[in-house]
Amino acid sequence: MGGTIVGADYFLSGCKSPGKKVNELFTEDKVAFLNEVAETILPTTSTPGAKAAKVGQFMMVMVQDCYKPYNQKTFLDGMAQLDEASKSKYNGKFMDITAAQRTELLTDLDKEQKDFTKERNKTLDADRKKHKDEPFYEEPDIPNHYFLLMKELTLLGYFSSEIGATKALRYIAVPGHYDGNLPYKKGDKAWAT
Repeated sequence: MGGTIVGADYFLSGCKSPGKKVNELFTEDKVAFLNEVAETILPTTSTPGAKAAKVGQFMMVMVQDCYKPYNQKTFLDGMAQLDEASKSKYNGKFMDITAAQRTELLTDLDKEQKDFTKERNKTLDADRKKHKDEPFYEEPDIPNHYFLLMKELTLLGYFSSEIGATKALRYIAVPGHYDGNLPYKKGDKAWAT
């Protein structure tokens, strides 16, 4: 009996777990994946990138707490689709390909999501016109493209973070006085406050 227990422990320790669960929808591995996607969208340059701002954790919270179930599903399925697109194009998972390959892949996905969004908006506009006289009309739940969700959350998470607001944007702590006529020189950073 003791050999069975010791043997089972040895056998199970060889199994790789997908990462510790962080919340109902995400594991640590998924958050790390999101950090890499965000870092590809907003890489470190003269200012810290999205990974330094922990945008992956921000995305996790927003998807878990703020998204409707159909958008949660779109986002989570999209993570798998992004990995599949990486395997298809580069014969490797997104986490295993080079930074240049990641950028190229996400650029292609951005073009794809723009086309998808145009078609989605046409469908929604047609549906709104069709039901314009109905007082209690509810718009159909047509999910956005998964990459649009990732890109929007990356931008929101980064530029609302301390790093994004103070390093990438110009920042003056509040309270301060209002000056509606501040000089602007070409190349100046946008204001965070």
